[in-house]
Amino acid sequence: MSCSTHQHPVGFTPTTTNSHTSVGSSSTGSGIKSISAYECLDSRGFPTVAVSVELFSGITGSAMVPSGASTGEHEALELRDGDPKRYHGKGVLTAVRNVVEKIAPVLIGADALNLRAIDRTMIALDGTETKSSLGANAILGVSLATAHAGARHVGLPLFQYLGGVQARRLPVPLVNVINGGAHATNVLDFQEFMLVPHASARCSENLRIAAEVFHTLKKNLKKKGLSTGLGDEGGFAPDLKTPEEAILCLVEAITDAGYQPGKDVSLALDVAASEFFDKQRGLYVFKKSSREEFSAKDLVALYAGWAKKYPLVSIEDGLDENDWDGWKLLTQELGKTVQLVGDDLFVTNIKRLAMGINQGIGNAILIKLNQIGSVSETLDAIAMAHQNGYRAVISHRSGETEDTSIADLAVAVSAGQIKTGSMSRSERIAKYNRLLWIEQLLGEEAIVENPFVSKH
Repeated sequence: MSCSTHQHPVGFTPTTTNSHTSVGSSSTGSGIKSISAYECLDSRGFPTVAVSVELFSGITGSAMVPSGASTGEHEALELRDGDPKRYHGKGVLTAVRNVVEKIAPVLIGADALNLRAIDRTMIALDGTETKSSLGANAILGVSLATAHAGARHVGLPLFQYLGGVQARRLPVPLVNVINGGAHATNVLDFQEFMLVPHASARCSENLRIAAEVFHTLKKNLKKKGLSTGLGDEGGFAPDLKTPEEAILCLVEAITDAGYQPGKDVSLALDVAASEFFDKQRGLYVFKKSSREEFSAKDLVALYAGWAKKYPLVSIEDGLDENDWDGWKLLTQELGKTVQLVGDDLFVTNIKRLAMGINQGIGNAILIKLNQIGSVSETLDAIAMAHQNGYRAVISHRSGETEDTSIADLAVAVSAGQIKTGSMSRSERIAKYNRLLWIEQLLGEEAIVENPFVSKH
């Protein structure tokens, strides 16, 4: 794979300006007539924010905001009520009120087609670095609903509205079929073990392959007497003793399903190392399983060994979000052959990403809309990544809804990769079905490019 250039990031006029930006005013057509919001439920049964934006044309756009369980400490703030009498403190009524009482009055009459100006206005209204005043969930809900309203107003699907005529590359899926870490109650310390089907130039065929391996894995786990209960993202959550045992299960399932590991289907990991990093001692401790302790150098050596033995093409958050020295070592050792994805490290933030680019750390960024809290800031992060030789992987959260916006986003920006869970749970399947719809719409124009060079 190609590495990043590690030069200074391309100059940006970031969306996060502190100055108010005029959003214009229109009482007809694409002007915003009303904004409403309510508490809806995510896939874990906790509340999240749903927003609807109505235009003077009568067009409406709606969105639901996802929520993460293992969150980076540098993420934009998801505003929760903290009232123990409601949803164990996880209510979002304050964020909902902020949409209706604080954001809506400022945006009524604004042109929905000028999404960047709308986002800037909300960011300035909030006035904090982490969107802690209004809440990133409130701001993102309005931003995303406005994008949907704008797309519907001009008669385009969201992916074409955001991406234009070049939006025709469908992503290779990173399919999380074994869950661990904060997403499951088993003893696996690593958070995600993923299949990467890249045998076909058709998204539908790659999804079929993933589904077949998923069901083969289920049969194999049953034969071994292991649990086929599901984790938060729809993958199985068996009590496998070590991460390598999980890797071996995936290789076996790929082979048993009739495919070749590395040629047809590769593997990816989301280690989520910040979850088991002991800050006081500077060591990584397998807290859920063996209690083994690793230095950053030890973990890098472990990954390097697996990369030689197995078709491992991507490692996400292999080290702690603040372990910059460890990340440098990881990038030096594996950056030329393995995709190294910063999730908690970069949190979809151009300032964090610029630090990584300037220090030569990682070579890809995970993109989560709610980590930064607006559509235009998300697009900024993707643009900075691409212009500096980094890949962008569009991602869901562990707490999801039926909202399918990220499927459109992946195609709009030609990301080439998407993480949206396993081959089960309807909130995950909804995104895959949206990709299948987009492929059908594009017909022969749809393309899929394998972002990985096969090593096997």
